[in-house]
Amino acid sequence: MSPKCSRRDFIKTGAGVGVAALIGGGKGLIGQSPAVLPQSAGVMRVVASGNGIRATEKAMDLMAKGTDLLDAVIAGVNIVEDDPNDMSVGYGGLPNEEGEVELDASVMYGPTHTSGAVAALKFIKNPSKVAKLVMDRTEHCLLVGEGALKFALAHGFKKEDLLTDRAREIWLRWKENLSDKDNWLPPKSEKLPAEVRQAIMTYGTINCIAIDTKGNLAGVTTTSGLSWKLAGRVGDSPIIGAGLYVDNNVGAAGSTGLGEANIMNCGSFQVVNFMAQGHSPEQACLKALAQISNKTKLTPRRLNAEGLPSFGLTFYALNKKGEYGSANMWGGSRYAVHDGQKNELKQGAYIYQAKR
Repeated sequence: MSPKCSRRDFIKTGAGVGVAALIGGGKGLIGQSPAVLPQSAGVMRVVASGNGIRATEKAMDLMAKGTDLLDAVIAGVNIVEDDPNDMSVGYGGLPNEEGEVELDASVMYGPTHTSGAVAALKFIKNPSKVAKLVMDRTEHCLLVGEGALKFALAHGFKKEDLLTDRAREIWLRWKENLSDKDNWLPPKSEKLPAEVRQAIMTYGTINCIAIDTKGNLAGVTTTSGLSWKLAGRVGDSPIIGAGLYVDNNVGAAGSTGLGEANIMNCGSFQVVNFMAQGHSPEQACLKALAQISNKTKLTPRRLNAEGLPSFGLTFYALNKKGEYGSANMWGGSRYAVHDGQKNELKQGAYIYQAKR
């Protein structure tokens, strides 16, 4: 993704401040005990990425019936993991460059400050469920590849072919159009389908975080990762502190977008850290993105022609008071929120405004 932007269309926040101002101010709390934010009594909130509107509905319904909040958000994202038409998560996800679907997921539970994750998991459509088992049934935080698959099979999960006919067709078209000097030939009578062009750099994911009436927080992030990635590539989704982080005293945060940029900046941890300093969820997301934007300037290959980040990255945040927010590196993103009364998509804040 290489959005076009004018430097004048820069930083969309309530106060209209710049990147430098977003980063500056406030003392860091890394290595210190984070502040305990006051909570709003009895609130329930579920926040998710824009593809999670069904997940927020499901999670809130389960929480209202007394289901534990981590089980509720996992059940919510399972809807998307099971959907063959969502090519960024679970069954039907776009494969790696070899045509194999590899899934990543993580969960984190505020009341116990524990987590579990799996990465490069093949043949299991619900990696979020396996991630919770890693948290509940092992002393580990992360299982990968063949080990993660063996663990899932030991707990009764069944191997399934996750590559749908639609995803396979898109992968083949990508492979056939990589070069005109290899032995792969696309159909002579057809142009490159729009969905193939759009999928060339797909890194869709679903994140879902929640707070219950007791003030407890939890979250889950699940993905099939970057389309056409190198086999074995692991993004930010299963990395605690990058794709997901929960501190029951402060709040929860998760992400979608280019994982490599997020991993190197511990983005979700930074969002929670900024909330611990007293920033609103939206402002915390913007400050984390501003940090990443400035660090990206050290990596020219990730910059567009104007010297700005050429990738998408979005954070979602929820604090102990039940306040929520989201922000994207580039404008145009929406996120899902269920506030206990209404389930809807909301417009996220952003750092840069893309040209239309």
